[in-house]
Amino acid sequence: KQNPKVLAVAPFTQMQGLLTNNGQVQKVLLNAIDPAKERQVSIIDNFMKQGKLDDLAPGSFGIVIGDKAATKLGVGLGDKLTFVAPEVTVTPAGMFPRMKRFTVVGIFHVGAGELDGYLGLTNLDDLGRLHRWKPDQVQGLRLKFDDLFQAPRTAWEIAEQLGENQYYARDWTRTHGNLYQAIRMEKAMIGLLLLLIVAVAAFNIISTLVMVVNDKKGDIAILRTLGATPASIMATFMVQGTVIGVIGTLIGAVVGMFAALNVSAAISALEGLIGHKFLNADVYFIDYLPSQLMAEDVLMVCGAALVLSFLATLYPAWRAARTQPAEALRYE
Repeated sequence: KQNPKVLAVAPFTQMQGLLTNNGQVQKVLLNAIDPAKERQVSIIDNFMKQGKLDDLAPGSFGIVIGDKAATKLGVGLGDKLTFVAPEVTVTPAGMFPRMKRFTVVGIFHVGAGELDGYLGLTNLDDLGRLHRWKPDQVQGLRLKFDDLFQAPRTAWEIAEQLGENQYYARDWTRTHGNLYQAIRMEKAMIGLLLLLIVAVAAFNIISTLVMVVNDKKGDIAILRTLGATPASIMATFMVQGTVIGVIGTLIGAVVGMFAALNVSAAISALEGLIGHKFLNADVYFIDYLPSQLMAEDVLMVCGAALVLSFLATLYPAWRAARTQPAEALRYE
């Protein structure tokens, strides 16, 4: 907590095992938490469909699971589950797996198949008893940083300060790094595709202005004979092309921002209308299309569109400025 980059700290203990009910079996990563402190480092409380984290009282052996796991096991609020730990108890009668009955006190839906199907939450004291640990003994601490992209470096720095022989750090880039790398690559590719689309639009401006120049050669020649300079002719067509680019960029920015703010709701409505799920949590990490409007991205795209539209005016304007009055008026 003394590190200025750490916003909050919460203890946790984990154990892998199986959940069983009426012959149905589901693997689970049981994550023991302190409900009050967990809210400071996690937003899982915002995704509760039934029950709440505060129901994970010490000694009650309550459990919170995802809706996907609840559906597979056929349980609801108040039902009993059997947790089978990956350990055995040796007795005179032989070896028996360690099992414990839990009561379902909450069901959540995050939208990620990995979490909704395989994550369970219980109280620290209850899982500590299952581990046969001392009171207040925990496996680790979950840290929340002010900058999640600095988590790898900062976490290892803290581990080294505490003593790297006794502590180690595991950050989100190790647990979900493949998702982060995939999103970053997709964002770069989508940015490249959008840039190519803008470039095609810029070529349309070039072709439009070239046709205007060819159509207005006589008018340009008359203006030249009246005293217009090549610079003024060039400036006229540059302004015309830039105005086209500015209007198109503004319309595209407004429509794009509106679409970005409403794309999640629109996709959900379309899925409900046609009865087909575009993103299945069994295949993809999430089952919805997230969208976040970022001012720097909007400014970057709009700036690139304005620059390309301005550059697209240079060649047609230069051709218009080179128009010779005698040549243009020869057949008039």
